[in-house]
Amino acid sequence: MTWFMPAETAPQDRIWMAFPREGATLGAGTSGREAGYRAWADVALAIAEFQPVTMIVDPTEMVRAKNMLGSAVQLIERPLEHFWTRDSGPTFVQDAAGQIAAVDWIFNAWGSPDPAEWQNDRGLAQFIAGLAGVPVVSSLLVNEGGGIHVDGEGTVFATETVQLDPDRNPHADKARVEAEFARTLGAKKVIWLPQGLTGDYWEFGTRGHVDIVATFAAPGVVLLHDQQNPGHPDHAVMQKIRAILEAETDAKGRKLQIIPVPAPETLTDAHGFNDWSYINHLTINGAVIACGFGEEKADARAAAILAEAYPGRKVVTVDAREIFARGGGVHCITQHQPKPRA
Repeated sequence: MTWFMPAETAPQDRIWMAFPREGATLGAGTSGREAGYRAWADVALAIAEFQPVTMIVDPTEMVRAKNMLGSAVQLIERPLEHFWTRDSGPTFVQDAAGQIAAVDWIFNAWGSPDPAEWQNDRGLAQFIAGLAGVPVVSSLLVNEGGGIHVDGEGTVFATETVQLDPDRNPHADKARVEAEFARTLGAKKVIWLPQGLTGDYWEFGTRGHVDIVATFAAPGVVLLHDQQNPGHPDHAVMQKIRAILEAETDAKGRKLQIIPVPAPETLTDAHGFNDWSYINHLTINGAVIACGFGEEKADARAAAILAEAYPGRKVVTVDAREIFARGGGVHCITQHQPKPRA
């Protein structure tokens, strides 16, 4: 069977999410936890204005989820550890006839050595595939959905510190990863980035997910994080990554058109240099759910860039600061399911 992953701009059936539950990621203190719950709920409700959302909810949080989301979002009860559905959930692909399947990567909580961190999450991809009524494509690669981006025409972005992480895939090399991406995603060319953003390597980071660095707005068109302040370490990181992409071609031999998306002006948060990025947005039917950071000018500038990059879609900005404080953004907490192609 031949599989391929369509572009995220392709028509979608729904978005999958997971509701936060108490623990280290959500944070301590009533006000901190409430801010986390509210951030996840705000994203879900924004998406639900445009297309269906199904939320997986740990049994300990079902009452809260019902109170916060009402009937706008479908709620499914299941035990969870984490609530980053892009990573612990499946990656949806299509076959040659356009029918949907779900890739079940091995999930080990971003290279964590403690199996208690993923004992329930390890089966989430198959659980969601069952709810969606689609077959499972099993993989022995430790990978997460936030660690890849595709253009829908055979090009895949990946990061050396993710798929080649010795805590994820100790025996993998680029050739093996590329072969698995060819089998599961229909990859014809993998463009490897050497690293992710600096803040993605702190305690709750992913060690370099690409979905905060670069994404395809269309085949051959790349939206790229642009840290313009030389006082932030990501200024040098992004200069290196941009130089790599400027020298690259995609699977069809096209030079990449790069659209820089300037970062917010705020450089630090409670953990040090932040990784605030407008790249971590979600494209859905008729809309783009964008990350906001409480900076009116920078948020508006990013929204305008996204509106131009995704013509015909309404840009809806949701405050993502509480999500980033916990290790990710809007794209990280969502997983899109494409529509079958007729």
